[in-house]
Order: sequence, then structure tokens, then C-alpha cells
Amino acid sequence: MNNVIIEIKDLRKDYHVGEVTVHALRGVDLQIEEGEFVAIMGVSGSGKSTMLNILGCLDKPTQGNYKLDGVDVNTLNKDTTAKLRNNKLGFVFQAYNLLPRTTALENVELPLFYNSKVSSRERRRKAVRALEAVGLAGRMHHMPNQLSGGQQQRVAIARSLVNDPVLILADEPTGNLDPQTGSELVELLYNISKNENTTIIMATHNFGWLNSFPGKVLVTEDGVLCRGTIATDATE
Repeated sequence: MNNVIIEIKDLRKDYHVGEVTVHALRGVDLQIEEGEFVAIMGVSGSGKSTMLNILGCLDKPTQGNYKLDGVDVNTLNKDTTAKLRNNKLGFVFQAYNLLPRTTALENVELPLFYNSKVSSRERRRKAVRALEAVGLAGRMHHMPNQLSGGQQQRVAIARSLVNDPVLILADEPTGNLDPQTGSELVELLYNISKNENTTIIMATHNFGWLNSFPGKVLVTEDGVLCRGTIATDATE
């Protein structure tokens, strides 16, 4: 049995807008193991972005418990939470967020500049390995404007991998890509989850993935995880 990376019990998040209370999450229970590839699907306002922010230690719940790799996140102060986020999490965004005047290799190295325990040689080795893992061994010294959108997103995925996180959170990672490139990217993320034994959670509003997604699908509606299914794995 794999390690439990995410354990959530009775998670609730309320926002106050004037005199109105918005219940963004309403008592969510969730457990995700090491190496799982999970899609959280939902329309705008369904709670998936709130869920992703809490999972990424960018926000805290109003009520409930969240353990990340055995650590009770609710008990941590701001500085300790930041260290946990830097050491255990990787992030992939819809807009890539690459530095335009920096090579692919240098972009991937960036998260390790904040880790004083990693030497410059080790930093370079890890970045090269991460780019190889996403199929960009021949594009390491290219600038972002010399890469296609799909290649830029692969660089962003490599950057999320470089710190050996236990969890990668991908927020609409295919949103700026054409359907074919998006499908290739989802397949890449699935393979990374299996080959690297890294838990990956992808948030999307695209229900086109509902019946073809290669991992676990969770659907949010009005702050509740109202549906979960396992899509057929084409590799088995």
C-alpha cells in the first residue's frame, strides 16, 4: 500500500462578502495516495480553485483537517508553511510563468536557488534530469520564445519536478493548448506520476476529460465532491 499524501476530513471554507456568507467548500473528505494522478473537475464557482489553494498551502480552511504527507498543515505557522510548500510541493500554471530572457534550463533551476543545501553542480544535474523527464533534452538552452506552447508547459512541468516534491498541483495546465497538445500533456503528467511515483492533482473545468482521463476523477459541485470515478487505464 502506498503512503497517504493527502488526508482531508470535513474540510470547509467560507468567504464573507458583505453580509453574505459564501460556502466555497462544504465538508469535504478526501484521501489520495502516493503516485496517484487525479483530476478535480468543476465549473467556475464550484469550489475546485478553493480546494487547490488549500492543497497548495496558499490558504487555510475555515474548519476541518488537512494532512500533507503526514504533516498537519493547520498547526503550522506562516514560515513553517512556506518551508513545507517549498520542500514538498510543485506548481504548474495555465500561463506557464517562465522568465522570458532565461533559458529552459535556467528556468527549471530557479526553485533550487532558494535551497542552500543544493550546490550549483547538483542544481544543474537535477534541472537536466527534469528536462529529460519531460522530453526536452534537446531544448535545454532555448529561450521561451523559441519554444511552442506545449514545450513551454513541459518546461514548467520540469520546473515543478526539480525539487522532488511529493505533490504537484496543476491549475488548468492544458487551458492555453490545442486539444492534441493538451492530450499529450495529460499523458505526460500521467507517466510522470507513475515513473516518479509523484502524486499529481490537475484542476480543470473541461469536462471533455471525464470519460478519457487516465487517472482518478473527482467532480466538484457547489463546494461538494459529488462524484468520483476511475477512468479506464489504456495501459492495462
